[in-house]
Amino acid sequence: MRYSITHPMHSHPYHPDLVSGSGVVEVAAAAEAAGFHGFGFTDHPAPSQRWLDAGGHDALDPFVAMAYAAARTTTLRLVPNIVVLPYRNPFVVAKSGATLDLLSGGRFTLAVGVGYLKREFAALGVGFDERTELFDEALDVIRGIWTTDDFSYVGRHFSAKGITAHPRPVNPPPIWIGGNTAAARARVARHGDGWCPFAAPPGLAHTAGTAALDSIDRLAAGIEDLRVRLAAAGRDPSSIDIVFNNFHGGNPGDDGFDADAYLEGVDALAALGVTWLHVTIPGDSLAHALETVERFGKTVIGPN
Repeated sequence: MRYSITHPMHSHPYHPDLVSGSGVVEVAAAAEAAGFHGFGFTDHPAPSQRWLDAGGHDALDPFVAMAYAAARTTTLRLVPNIVVLPYRNPFVVAKSGATLDLLSGGRFTLAVGVGYLKREFAALGVGFDERTELFDEALDVIRGIWTTDDFSYVGRHFSAKGITAHPRPVNPPPIWIGGNTAAARARVARHGDGWCPFAAPPGLAHTAGTAALDSIDRLAAGIEDLRVRLAAAGRDPSSIDIVFNNFHGGNPGDDGFDADAYLEGVDALAALGVTWLHVTIPGDSLAHALETVERFGKTVIGPN
């Protein structure tokens, strides 16, 4: 099992220590020292005040922040959680990703999602109702430009002729596709190297415009559906990463966190085919985040 964290900006307002350069570096370096495998940032370039007041959170630019963290780490994979792909031109995403991968020595994973915040789409001048078409075309463009010189593409939203974008990444970075729906799994089968659903009770699922995923049984059903789709596409299911949360043991930042119960959950998820676990780190202070990362490394990652 591999473990990843997102820089803990869970709230609005955020704790100021978390967004200093030293704060970002301290969390990334602590994660690497503790044995974590991945580290990233969320993507909200234009959140609405209404969403923030309803429990949303602020964000740094993921590509800039990951590059900053990459300069002070050596093994940690840079995994955003997640890039809302329709927000950006795919050639720009491909260039940012290739640059980050090259400068980090091949440590970038592009984790992407369709997005769900209508006001953010509007602020960015992107058609909300076209987001799935934009997403699918963007995946084709990014794959193509990372691997092909004199690349041409004709789609409804993007058209390009004879494009060569160097320098390329060390190797084409893995692309993980977020979302809990059958449509998300279909995209993984066609385009992806990983599936990253997220735990979502019905209320959250409705808000995020995705399917509820609040039990191991529902996760198992989704994984089985993904395997069927991969087999139909002639792809090996064992080559695809699956990322999820662990329902066992409680919150790693709480005093009552039970590492033994958490490890039991790790075993159960691994048996289903989960290969990466996303670990939630507290964002109430930099000190609490660092203490949690260190403790998790000693009690969970080390024994595992």
